[in-house]
Amino acid sequence: MKKKGHRPVTRVKNPQPNIEDPDWVIWAAWADRVTFEEIQKKTGYRESDVIKIMRRSLKPSSFRLWRKRVHEKSIKHRKKFEYSRKQISSKIKKNDYL
Repeated sequence: MKKKGHRPVTRVKNPQPNIEDPDWVIWAAWADRVTFEEIQKKTGYRESDVIKIMRRSLKPSSFRLWRKRVHEKSIKHRKKFEYSRKQISSKIKKNDYL
């Protein structure tokens, strides 16, 4: 007889905090899969507000590391992400015919 409704809990290193928790913004800013547009939609904080929160909350070296990471990653901005996906797909299509 099978147990119904039992799903194993996946443990992650940095689990997502509750959205009402102030730490959610910091978690979302570090997460690669959460864009600034999604953060603004869920919390009302614009990118500049998130940068101010991160500057206040992180050590200076951690803040510099985060800014470098965000600047280099194209997935934190929806438009850059979509553009980079188009670039990748066009390269794949060109390589398929070689």
